[in-house]
Amino acid sequence: MTANPAATDEDHGPLISARFVYGLTAVVASLALLTAGIGIAGRWYGENLALAGHTTSTENNDIFIGLDHLRLPSNVIRFEEQRMTGVAERADLYLTWPGMQGYTDKTRTLFNDVNHPGKLIFLQISQSTMSRDMSGRLEPIYQHLFDGTALPGPAGLQRHLMKENSGYGQEVFFTADRDGDITYTVRCILPATPAMSSSADCQRDIHAGRDLVVLYRFSSQLLPQWQAIDTAVLNYVNSKLVP
Repeated sequence: MTANPAATDEDHGPLISARFVYGLTAVVASLALLTAGIGIAGRWYGENLALAGHTTSTENNDIFIGLDHLRLPSNVIRFEEQRMTGVAERADLYLTWPGMQGYTDKTRTLFNDVNHPGKLIFLQISQSTMSRDMSGRLEPIYQHLFDGTALPGPAGLQRHLMKENSGYGQEVFFTADRDGDITYTVRCILPATPAMSSSADCQRDIHAGRDLVVLYRFSSQLLPQWQAIDTAVLNYVNSKLVP
């Protein structure tokens, strides 16, 4: 029987062609580069995840809100996009309590540990849209929505429940008379247990500067320190205003 040349060439040819080897080598090289890229990106992401958007930089940012000029270090500004000099609608800040400090290597755990909500205070500074702050709205608005007799609260505060149709849901208000000053007023959503407290259980707004409103939030665990917090927040904002 005459041999088939084509069959002979196929039977004795290399099991793996040069083209296949070159292709496999290219795939392996690509995977190696991809793996290296993932490793670098993973380290970068891990480092940034650890910071969680925080920064330890104390570089100052000149922020102009309405008629006011604030000079704020980067490490007290919550959001990266707000860490810049220029005109802004608002500035969102976070500060340690009671130190009133920004994010640093030493304060890192205070910013990352949700189990200690009483260690931070959050501020939102914007141009005022109302002539009265929260204390100023007490008599013309809030008092008409209180339900029943006030109950005693911590550190001289009076606790006020809200009428069902008030629109405030489960919120409660705390007030306190202050000698020579307008009545302190704050609104809160109280947690079922202290362990369920957050860093934003209570909020209050005050006026500052020429035309600023400072809305600040804090844990209900800090209600006994309401006077110190109110003074510290106003003093902090005033200290960052540029004449």
